[in-house]
This record gives sequence, C-alpha cells and structure tokens, in this order.
Amino acid sequence: MTNMAGSDNGYILEIEHLTVGYQQAGAWREAVRHVSLEIPKGQTCGLVGESGSGKTTLALATMRYLPQEGTVCQGAIRFRGENLLQLKDAEMRRIWGSEMTMVPQDALASLNPSLTLGEQVAELLRHQAGLSESDAGDRTLALFEQVQLGDVERVSDSYPYQLSGGMLQRVLTAMAISTEPSLLVLDEPTSSLDVTTQAVMLDLFRELIGGQQQTAVLYITHNLGVVAQIADRVAVMYAGDLVEDAPTLELYRQPLHPYTQGLLDCVPRLGENKAEVNLRPIEGHIPSLQDLPTGCIFRPRCPLATDVCREYPPLYQAGDGRRSRCHRWEEIKDGEVSPSQPVPEGAKIPPPSAAEQDVLDIEGAEVHFSEGRSLVDMVAGKRPRKVRAVDGVSLEVGRGRTVGLVGESGSGKTTLARAVVGLAERTGGTIKLFDKELPPGLRGRTADMFCCLQIVFQNPAETLNPYLSVGQILRRPLKRLRDQTPPEGGDGGIDEAVTELLEAVHLSREYAKRLPGQLSGGEKQRVAIARAFAPRPDLLIADEPVTSLDVSVQASILNLFNELQAEHQIGTLFISHDLAVVGYLADVVAVIYLGQLMEVSDAGSIFDPPHHPYTEALLSSVPLIDPEGQQEAIRLEGEVRSPSKEITGCPFHTRCPRFIGDICVEQVPPWREISQPGQDVDKRVFCHIPEEELREKQRRAFKFSE
Repeated sequence: MTNMAGSDNGYILEIEHLTVGYQQAGAWREAVRHVSLEIPKGQTCGLVGESGSGKTTLALATMRYLPQEGTVCQGAIRFRGENLLQLKDAEMRRIWGSEMTMVPQDALASLNPSLTLGEQVAELLRHQAGLSESDAGDRTLALFEQVQLGDVERVSDSYPYQLSGGMLQRVLTAMAISTEPSLLVLDEPTSSLDVTTQAVMLDLFRELIGGQQQTAVLYITHNLGVVAQIADRVAVMYAGDLVEDAPTLELYRQPLHPYTQGLLDCVPRLGENKAEVNLRPIEGHIPSLQDLPTGCIFRPRCPLATDVCREYPPLYQAGDGRRSRCHRWEEIKDGEVSPSQPVPEGAKIPPPSAAEQDVLDIEGAEVHFSEGRSLVDMVAGKRPRKVRAVDGVSLEVGRGRTVGLVGESGSGKTTLARAVVGLAERTGGTIKLFDKELPPGLRGRTADMFCCLQIVFQNPAETLNPYLSVGQILRRPLKRLRDQTPPEGGDGGIDEAVTELLEAVHLSREYAKRLPGQLSGGEKQRVAIARAFAPRPDLLIADEPVTSLDVSVQASILNLFNELQAEHQIGTLFISHDLAVVGYLADVVAVIYLGQLMEVSDAGSIFDPPHHPYTEALLSSVPLIDPEGQQEAIRLEGEVRSPSKEITGCPFHTRCPRFIGDICVEQVPPWREISQPGQDVDKRVFCHIPEEELREKQRRAFKFSE
C-alpha cells in the first residue's frame, strides 16, 4: 500500500484551475474549464449537473484515467499534497486501487464475467495489499459481510451474471474499500438501482465513510435527493464550468446561481402533485463544446441575464464558505431578484375532474408462462417452472385521468403494460378498451384497437429507426393508423400533420429532416411521444418514459404529458419506480409487488397513512430533496423473489417489516377499504392488518423542513 504524505491543510484532494480538453476533428475542445475544488479528509463532496456538464470528465481527470483523446490542458491535481500530473504511470499504478478507488455506475460492465466475484476481490488484495492467497480469501469474505451481502460463501463462488444489480454494486463497493483508500470516487453508483436498494446502499455508504475518518469522497450524480442526504458540500457544474460550490444545507436553503435554482425547480418533491405545484424546466439546451456562448456560459438559458452577463464571471466568494459564478449573486442572496425559471404556459392546467367513462378496464389479468429449462434439467426430467409475472390485477383508467403504477424491478409493471398492448399474451382475466374486450395477444386486434391504444417506452433510442428521419417516423402511423393518405401529386396534408405533431411536443418543423442520432435524449423522447399521439389514441401507456433523462428534460416531458392529456382527454397508465414522479403526475396511484396490487389510492392520499407496509417502505426509501427533512428509516431485506417460486398467503410476507405471523404466510389478505374524505377514490389496501392497527403503527414516512 502506498504511503503518501498528507497535505498540511488537511485536504485529501485539491483541484486547482483545472482545464481538460478532448481532441475532436483536429481541434482541442475544452470539456472542463478552470475548475478549483477541495475535499478534506472525512468529507463527501457531491458533484451535480446535467449530462454533458463535465462531471465524469472531472472525475476521470482526477484519477489520471482520461481516454487517449483527452488531456489536462492546465492546472494541478493534488492528492494528499502531491501533484498527480507530475507522476509517471508506474507511480500512479501504486495509487490506483489502493489510495484512490472508484465505484462506477454499471457494475456488470465493470466486473470480469469469466472470474468468480470472490477471486476478483482476492486478486486485488493480493496485488495491492500483498496478502497471501489464504488471507486474501478470508479478507474477501469479511468485506462481503461488511457490505451486508448475505450468504457470503455463495456470493464469493458466484459469477457476475448470477447476481442482481444491487448485489453487484455491493461487491464493487467491497472492492473499493478493501484497501482503505484516502479518496473514494462514486460515479452514479445507485442510479440504476430500485429506490429500496438505493436506500440500503446509501445507508451503507454513510456507515463506511463515517467509519473511516480519513476517507474523502467525490460523489457524482444527477439525483438531487441523493446529494441532499449524503454530501457535506455540493459542487454544481454546467457545460464544463463550476458554477456554484457550497455546504449542502446552505445550497439547498438558498441557491446563489440561477442554474442551481433551476435544477431544484425541475424535480417534484415527494408528496407534491400537479394540481398544486408547477415544475419549471430550464429553457433551452446545454451547449455543445463546438458552440459555447461568450461571457457567462449559462447566459442563453438564464432568466436573470443582462448586459453584464456578456462578461465571463469569476467564481465569486459569496460568504459562509460559498462560491457562485454569477454576477448577480448578491441580488439573489438579498431577495431582490428571483433566479427561478418562468412557469411554462402549458403547465398551468386545472386538475381533471372525476372520469365519467373508463377507457381501460382490467379485471383479474394474469400473465403466466413457463420458464426455459437448461439441458441438465431436461435430461433430469424436471418440469419447467411456472412464472406468475402478473397474477390477478384489476385496475381502471378513466378518460382524461392518469393512473400511476409503481413498484420495484421484477414487480410486474412492464409485463402488465405489455399485456395491455398485446406484446405479452394474457393467460387469464379480461382487458377492455372502453366496453370492447381486447384479444390476449396481437393476433385478432384490429386497426381501430391499435389507433386507440399506444405506448411510449423507456428508451426512445431503441424504438426509433436510426435510418429514418423524424418526418418519416411520424408519417408511418399517420398513414397506417390514422389512414391519412396524401393527395395525389403531393404530401401537403401529411406534411402539415407532421408539423402539427412536432409543434405539439414543442419541436420546430425543421426536426422532421433530422435523424434520431442527431437528437438529444429528451428530443428523442418527444418524437416518441409525438409518434404515440399521431393516431389520436384514447389510451396511452407510458413505461418509465423519464427514468434516463436529466431533471430539466424530465420536467419538460412531465409538463408535456399534462398538457397533451388535458387537451385531448387521453387516459394514461404511467409506469415508474419513482414514487415522487408518479405521485406528482398521477390522479390515482397503484402499487404492485410480485404481479399483485398491494394498494390503490387517490394521489392526494397515497402519501398519508395508513399504507400497505410495502408502500410505507417505498416512501421511506425515496431520498428527500431536503438535507433537513425527516424520514423514517424502513429498509427491506433481500431482493424481490422470483415470480417462479410458489407464493402462499401475502406475496410480500417474506420481506414485510410489519409481519404479524402465520396468517401472513397461510392466508390471502383481504382488500381493506379506507375512506378518504375529499378524494375521488377511496384507498384500498391488500393487507391482514386492520385499518386501526395500521393507523396506530404508522406515521407519515417523511417530513420536509419548514
């Protein structure tokens, strides 16, 4: 292990006026410019910003791990007092993995698929810590216990593909802390995890960081709730510039840069609903490296921009250990001006009234199928296991209303959506569009059914043909489903319809000529939404449509759903694992676990007890966008079990924090009706625990500071 002398001022990491560039088309483009940042021992610095802001580039430069086309153009990176830019590669190899470690976002891509997990950790310990083979094996098992991996012997003997994403992320964490590093870089380590697994991982990070007082942490994320709960300081980056740096409490109480305020205004808080709060997306787009504006980098999107902003602002010392790259930070601090973006006109929509007609009626829907068998199982004569992906779901979606469906990965959300669309064949129950029953699969569905029912998937890049222009993509449903045949000798009518669709999702007509590869993630999702609206559907299925988007783009897409739904009175089934997003957008919220509904409630009362214990755990796991907020810590043990295993009693009983005994194992719970005065829908909870007892045991799982 390397023994480097610590700096006299107590900082583990000091980044001084760092500029990082990439070579593109024969020219150097600066992706990070003049960034200065310090992290003392025992503290966590959160680094936030939209995609393209330079967060990961800064982290890779800090670790001297830039790709070949990248280089540090100027500045210094001091690690425990020594400038890393002056060290040779051989000297850096002694630091990597021992004094300086990293936990990346994609755990599966970061592990060797041909080695067991135990061998991968032991190999690191033998190389970096000089342990013998026996000692390395023992230390590996101890590390797996430290990161709360159950059955450590089995995990050690497993290959990466045999474990879930949350378990793999714990293995990477064990590797990262194995050498007790001085600096730990966490690059979006929980962004791909369920909210319940994320909460457990954040608890683990707090415990590990708190137990090693010499460790400094750089935590990179776009999740403002995660940063609020784990960071001591927050640094905000925009288009390569550090625009604000402050202690976490101070930054969330009063941001002193319009970009920081814009990010916070984009995110719905847990418990907020569209009827009460308007999201304020940041207007415009983050600039490309080839087209950076002069003066303040945020000027084209800033609501406070004036002539003085044409001059490049320094990083002003804003008092109380704060810095802001805004000429008008003092006016913001004194409350003389508001740094918030304006509320979009389309967001000012009155709440919908109770639906007079159901667009979608699901009654006892089931999707069961047989799991594939290995060759060994077939030779042994083992029968294929039956998977109950959806097991008796009943749900209604009214015209002009949004029903939010929330649950962990593996809970059956997407399978239910695919069953409605016909992509997964229903094996039981009924699904009606208006009063007409839909066939179990695609076979037998008419053009009218396809017109009335459309779906928007999570990843638009996988659903848009990369070889067709946006105009061609939108023309296809217009011709095939809306039967809008162009007049002889021209495409005038259909071209006009394409333009109307683009304008409806706030894209100009010029986008019709572009290919999907020329669009940003948010623009691709807008095109996917326009395509779904092309045949004028009565029902829209939205399957995790904002999960992979930046918060500003997410806000604009959520506002777009509200606007289009109010205008066309479309019924929407909105699927997500994010309770804050679902609670904001939906009129009714349904919670699903292992293919069965656990709770159905009006969005206005889903956050208030009594809850189903699963809903209670989900609510307590969402990281609050408030460092001073209070939250009851309810953590679920283990993973969602396989739907191929036999289920008795309550499907949630194996993980339930309020398990009451044999009745939960042996008997199917009743549906309990809970009256909610002033709400359109009474709350229904699938639980053995009586309403009065639930009320007595539960309280609101979260509370924001005043």
